[in-house]
Amino acid sequence: MPTDKESKDVSRRSFIQRTAMGGAGLLIAKDILGSGPSSELSASAPKSANAAMTMTGVPFEARDRVRLGIIGVGGRGSSLLGDLLAIEKVEVKAICDLVPEKVARAQKAVTDAGQPQPAGFSKGELDFKNLTELDLDIVYIATPWNWHVPMALTAMKNGKHAAVEVPACTTIQECWDLVNTSEATRKHCVILENCCYGSTEMMVLGMVRDGVFGEVTHGEAAYLHDLRSILTSSEGEGQWRRFPHIQRNGNLYPTHGLGPVAHYLDIHRGDRFDYMVSVSSSEASLSAYVKANFPEGDPKRAEKYICGDMNTSIIRTLKGRTILLQHDVVNPRPYSRLNSISGTKGIFADYPARVFVDGEKQADGSSREDWQNIDAFRDKYEHPLWKTTGELARKMGGHGGMDYIMNYRLMDCLKRGLVPDINCYDAAAWSAPTPLSEASVAQNGAPQKFPDFTRGKWAARADVPGFAVQT
Repeated sequence: MPTDKESKDVSRRSFIQRTAMGGAGLLIAKDILGSGPSSELSASAPKSANAAMTMTGVPFEARDRVRLGIIGVGGRGSSLLGDLLAIEKVEVKAICDLVPEKVARAQKAVTDAGQPQPAGFSKGELDFKNLTELDLDIVYIATPWNWHVPMALTAMKNGKHAAVEVPACTTIQECWDLVNTSEATRKHCVILENCCYGSTEMMVLGMVRDGVFGEVTHGEAAYLHDLRSILTSSEGEGQWRRFPHIQRNGNLYPTHGLGPVAHYLDIHRGDRFDYMVSVSSSEASLSAYVKANFPEGDPKRAEKYICGDMNTSIIRTLKGRTILLQHDVVNPRPYSRLNSISGTKGIFADYPARVFVDGEKQADGSSREDWQNIDAFRDKYEHPLWKTTGELARKMGGHGGMDYIMNYRLMDCLKRGLVPDINCYDAAAWSAPTPLSEASVAQNGAPQKFPDFTRGKWAARADVPGFAVQT
């Protein structure tokens, strides 16, 4: 049985080997399940016998209890496990991780919560396959990015729904692999985009759908988060998350900002992403941080980072709306996801959360000319899930409670047999800006077409209300 250090070394070597396969600026993950994926960056849908087998509007099978397994119980997986153990009628049946000590710790958390000890899997990189062969309803995947698609495909092919951490995919081929497999197996692949479930984000979605901002024409989304210490750590995500900065130049982590804005703009509910352009700044901050914090002779000082400090992209939708999308995880700065939406009647902007509505009156009857705090709209627009579950969610922690709300909602959809809020098409489209931005940057900002992962069904969800009102 490998030691903790040996398991970490295997994981690091595997990530480097799999990312090193990238060519012409594209990261091509090795397909451990059989035939290797194509590296072609194509906006056209591949031929598929499943083209008519859309997963749009397909509900889960209702069940009294949800039986689940978790692959990856490091920092993120352990947090998800804590939320899931607090939800009624959810049974954690299996745990998988490369590090046996992490599996044992997670098993103890399950038994401490009053459930039977789950099966444990830690016998090498492919032991996760054995977990997916158990009698489970859904498999949670909280592993390094390069494993997301192989694990999700295995779960779906073995008859389980998949819930995948972000980003779901890192190449266009991987996006299609998720979509094709979800359609072929009739199993959902849900991206665990917790930011869609924040109190503010759910409020704003309700306001958008109620017409507060009029006809919406523009959104802004980002992941602006100083991760220098995490990227260069010798533990946790530092074991793998820095290496894409050596291999790729583009937006490496688009979904936290983009997911909520995609919901505001009814992407796959009447509109879809059409094309994007992208540019990157020069690289400076991560190199400077390593030089300042690691001594001569440390292997990190020999690494060459090519990902620009700031990547800026513009997405245009088929309906002509635009989205500013940014990524910066290496400059010293306060956290922000921008999270903004504007239309013919007003604008919402986050960090801090504030609203301006055209014609809104002040107490003295004069027209308001400055921002209002979003709390002024909370009584009317706070989402029912936050009204009923918000107190517990905040106690659970997890990014202000959004993690618990996300997990609670997904488990509720499974138990009640509802259509999931987020499906394989969302997972693919929200993840696609990584390879598309990379291609655009390499071509001096040339436009890149988004594939239509729905194969023309992007308007079919217009009558599917989504979690803003589907309660």
